[in-house]
Amino acid sequence: MTTVNSLFRPDLLAKYSANGPRYTSYPTALQFRDDFQSADYLRAAADPGASATDLSLYFHIPFCDTVCFYCGCNKVATKNRAHARPYLEYLKREMALQAACFDTHRPVSQLHLGGGTPTFMSHDEMAELMDAAREHFSLLPDDQAEYSIEVDPREASPETIAHLRKLGFNRLSLGVQDFDPLVQQAINRIQPLDMTASVMQAARHTGFHSIGVDLIYGLPHQTVESFTRTLDTMIELAPDRLSVFAYAHMPQLFKMQRQMDAATLPSPATRLAILQRVVERLTAAGYVYIGMDHFALPTDELARAQEQRTLHRNFQGYSTRAECDLIGFGASSIGKVGDVYAQNAKDLPTYGAAIGAGKLAITRGIRLTADDRLRRDVITQLMCNLELRFNEFEAMYGIRFADTFEPELERLRGFEQDGLVSLTNRKLEVRTAGRMLVRNIAMVFDRYLGQQTLERFSRTV
Repeated sequence: MTTVNSLFRPDLLAKYSANGPRYTSYPTALQFRDDFQSADYLRAAADPGASATDLSLYFHIPFCDTVCFYCGCNKVATKNRAHARPYLEYLKREMALQAACFDTHRPVSQLHLGGGTPTFMSHDEMAELMDAAREHFSLLPDDQAEYSIEVDPREASPETIAHLRKLGFNRLSLGVQDFDPLVQQAINRIQPLDMTASVMQAARHTGFHSIGVDLIYGLPHQTVESFTRTLDTMIELAPDRLSVFAYAHMPQLFKMQRQMDAATLPSPATRLAILQRVVERLTAAGYVYIGMDHFALPTDELARAQEQRTLHRNFQGYSTRAECDLIGFGASSIGKVGDVYAQNAKDLPTYGAAIGAGKLAITRGIRLTADDRLRRDVITQLMCNLELRFNEFEAMYGIRFADTFEPELERLRGFEQDGLVSLTNRKLEVRTAGRMLVRNIAMVFDRYLGQQTLERFSRTV
């Protein structure tokens, strides 16, 4: 049985804390090339060998009514809801363009709306979007698919939640971050508890399959005591999943973060103490530690998928739908089709101009090499299943694992001496003390890190 003391090792967390990727993809987006040829994407989309693979659709809705100072997402802050209509028209045109590239008989088993704030769109506009998705693609029935949406409780009434359920959404992700009023004021996100509770109650009443909540530690004015109150309140609300992210303060990249007083940010020691309290409280409440910053009830699909070794990662984080081809829609969205990653233009004018001209809006991307594919699978297995069974890779790739990764296995000896991993001639296993440092372990297999500016990544702890 996993105990808090064996999982949370402050000495090792402090020793290994560094900047590093979250590995929602490998190679990471920093390796995407501006001279990427969209012809590679079109070839991957038309590959007849992919016909047995399900599709996953991601829609990026960039608009936010109010900007949160901590946020590093691609967003447009505006109170003018009229901006949603032309953007929706672009999304509908893009769906037609993308559908022409694929065998649309392939079932869609996963769909996600992220942002920004997807509910920036009106009820009618959201219905139009989902009608268009069903017109162009083959969406599976409710009990066979995962249709999720990110919701801001500040502007989602119970009527909105009921409407989303009728449209087919069956999983809800709520941004909360912190319940403390002082913290909320500092991050420009005033969100009383009753707003969050009302949305969660409505989601349960209307039959959503899973409710996930995001919290962030490391924000201004947070203390161990204040965040403990937030945790205890959240445990009473009992979401199915919790993501407790470490705040990454990078004002040189995200200008809005300069609106917060850096002097009010908790010290590294306090951040570590808050993280310890997170692990203590959530595991005591019965949540399973999935990995990195994710926790789930034992009955949730994420926990069951990890137990069955079917957990996966994509650009939305941990997923129960492995091996889907992901089609990205909207400004800045990223798709993964076969061995190709492709990203749309980040700014609205460039994105809109391409779609308006009847072209895909892809501006960056990368086609994976054989080495990339191998390392992607290695890193994914580590991040999701916390182990590598060497014979599986040897059978799939025709390699001898110990020879191919001799330098990496040698580097892992230091991790082994610290009790983070166990190494045999057949398997690498992440031990309990290493689970919170799985990003660091995965980084050993990343051959691009020496070419990247690590300051562009968040801290691993």
